[in-house]
Amino acid sequence: MYGLLIVLGFGLLAWKNTEVIEDEFAHITGKFGNRMGKLWDIAHQGMRDNRFLRAEKALLTILKIDEKNAAAYNRLGILYAKQKEYKDAIDCFEIASSIEASPSSLHNLGLIYFETENYEKAAVAFEQALKIDNKLASRHVAYAKVQEKLGNDKAMFSELEKAVELEPNKETYTLLLKAYSNRGMEEEAREVTKKLKKYDKISISKPKRMKRRPRVVI
Repeated sequence: MYGLLIVLGFGLLAWKNTEVIEDEFAHITGKFGNRMGKLWDIAHQGMRDNRFLRAEKALLTILKIDEKNAAAYNRLGILYAKQKEYKDAIDCFEIASSIEASPSSLHNLGLIYFETENYEKAAVAFEQALKIDNKLASRHVAYAKVQEKLGNDKAMFSELEKAVELEPNKETYTLLLKAYSNRGMEEEAREVTKKLKKYDKISISKPKRMKRRPRVVI
């Protein structure tokens, strides 16, 4: 669902953090029986090659065999989200979460709710994902976006600051800087700018690895 990310509030850079659909089951093939393993291979290959109908058939077959397979529902939700079939994606992520409340399925559900402008439900989904796992900066950024839409600036800043703590890099600092600047918080923006400049200097000072030219067999 790469159409999810639109430039809203924090700009294109902000969306880079929130647009990523989480697929914790991307390497799930080979963990089941022979038939199930083949079906997972077909689904994975179909999604990778954008052969969505083929992938969908494989996933639906898996669900006929195991109707409570949260992994298949989550992957099916991702498939529908990629095609912007958001209602079907929501149904799949909700079922996956009801079977097994994983942070990925809840995060994905939040992203779809955000895209369909259901910000209250998006906030709930992101909160539930963060209760299970709050170690990824991207989840805090996504939750910050919802809080911005709901007009909760205090919560928005808190989540962006947590994202910076978890991943102090150019991207997270830039998001926080834009948020402060957009609200005229000049002193806070200056402090973040100083940190961002220090980070840039550190990045520049790191030696770059020399890329070896590939050998040519004659």
